[in-house]
Amino acid sequence: MGIEENKKIVLNFFANFSAGQLEAAFAAMADTATWWVAGKPDMFALAGTKTKTQLVELAKTLGAAMATGLRITPKSLTDEGDRVAVEAESSGETVTGKTYNNLYHFLVEVRDGKMQAVRKYLDTMHAQEVLVTQKPPPGSQQALPAQYAAPARD
Repeated sequence: MGIEENKKIVLNFFANFSAGQLEAAFAAMADTATWWVAGKPDMFALAGTKTKTQLVELAKTLGAAMATGLRITPKSLTDEGDRVAVEAESSGETVTGKTYNNLYHFLVEVRDGKMQAVRKYLDTMHAQEVLVTQKPPPGSQQALPAQYAAPARD
């Protein structure tokens, strides 16, 4: 596949993800694809490498935590060979009423018409604060389940 086709695959992934069409979004990924998120897993629970299956489950959980869905808008793309670099911005509101607005750099490897690997860089402190450790108002649920909370540090 050529560079233009690779860009189209990546843009379609983000369009489908943002529209809540997770099945269509994840169809763009190879079954053996990996998704790496910047950060230290012992400090930021969403950090580290996930398989496609793990990512699908996390996306479903995240979707349930976002009252208005999560929109990821690509701002610029650069491509070379089998890599597509994407600068993007997200927006959404959690079920606890917090605004989640983050900036990203994604480096996506595309081969054989499928996304093979994604490396995601973001403001981990903002994600941790809004998605993982926020205290919900009385009577509402935490944005993400406790399983994603980082372990307590001494």
